[in-house]
Amino acid sequence: MQVSVESTGKLERRMQVQVPAERVSKEIASRLKQLRRTARLNGFRPGKAPLTVIRQQFGPQVHREVIGELLQSSFSEAVTQKQLAPAGNPRIEPQNIDEGQDLTYVATFEVFPEFALQPVESLELERITADVTETDVDAMIERLRKQQMRYTAVMRPAALGDKATVDFEGSIDGVPFAGGKGEAVAIVLGENRMLPQLEQGLIGVAPGEQKTVDVDFPADYRATELAGKRASFKVDVKTVEEPSLPELDEEFSKSFGVTEGGVAQLREDVVANMRRELEQTLRTRNKAAVMEKLFEANPIDVPNALLESQIRDMQVEAMRRAGAKDVSQAPPREPLVEPARRRVALGLLFNDIIRRESIVLDPARSNARLDEMVGAYGDGAALKRAYLQNADAMRQVESLALEDQVVDWILAHANVHEKGTTFKELMNFEA
Repeated sequence: MQVSVESTGKLERRMQVQVPAERVSKEIASRLKQLRRTARLNGFRPGKAPLTVIRQQFGPQVHREVIGELLQSSFSEAVTQKQLAPAGNPRIEPQNIDEGQDLTYVATFEVFPEFALQPVESLELERITADVTETDVDAMIERLRKQQMRYTAVMRPAALGDKATVDFEGSIDGVPFAGGKGEAVAIVLGENRMLPQLEQGLIGVAPGEQKTVDVDFPADYRATELAGKRASFKVDVKTVEEPSLPELDEEFSKSFGVTEGGVAQLREDVVANMRRELEQTLRTRNKAAVMEKLFEANPIDVPNALLESQIRDMQVEAMRRAGAKDVSQAPPREPLVEPARRRVALGLLFNDIIRRESIVLDPARSNARLDEMVGAYGDGAALKRAYLQNADAMRQVESLALEDQVVDWILAHANVHEKGTTFKELMNFEA
């Protein structure tokens, strides 16, 4: 078999292949002999039909089948012969497929890039560290209490933190505007979920009171027809309620599913959840930092076939998250090009490290990753069984676990500086 290769781009190769006619004819003859043993033709017992009749009856079909299979098998042989690593399927253009002549074709394809990974020891990395403190836990418990804030009706003027339930109608120059009317709207004063001037204007109002509050819409207000304009809101106060936090007791603990152990057990559960979330966040942040440094230090060309495949995967994933099924709802391609290029490049770099350092998947890491993923759900055991019974889902879990192992290897060999932070800062947490 004769093979010649030329480069038509950084990663694109054009390969000409010539398969001897003798090989093609020999394969066709072998197929026809096999077919003769089982073929049923009128006038002949099975296996007794002359080969010339078999060839006349089935020759064209067998020729097509052999050519199709030889195009695939000879391509694999050719790239092995030339020590090429195709990235994606080739575009094969037959040149001559006539029986009795050499099979010739041209295959165009991309190859994986060749690169020398920069020494990991030269990478300067910053690893973030943090811990969950008792103060953090206290603040989280306080947040849980605020989530169950209770409001009691009072007959006094509203103060900051109170809930005022009001009817209102807004107008500009005496003319009501769309979206400016509300009935029985509950406003917690100080939460700034409404326009700040409107909330501020409700401080001091009493149940049953009516008041007009002037409000200036910001210049960058989302409703452009109102941006920068002054409106007057006529407000009719229905009720004023004051807040009170629930007692930190066994009843409170039960409201979060803690049926035994009371507040002490609730606190243990909160600590465990906070530490799990912190660990996940630290891993995500530090992993992203490692990937960024690795990507910056090793610029490589990305095969277009892999790039386009990654873009399609990202579009499909975006549609899945949005619950969309129509292809027309797929996100546009262009914004995904660079993120996809980065993903492909990092995949090649990670695979190079895995191969070079002989890193193999640690089943314990994979199992721990799975436990972490299902731990946030109510029936984690059932979800874990579902994962274990789904080969595709488990491949994703194992891929993530192997990525974590590569990141750990890089952190163990790079020049790492630790930077301490707090749970509050890292998680953007406020009680």
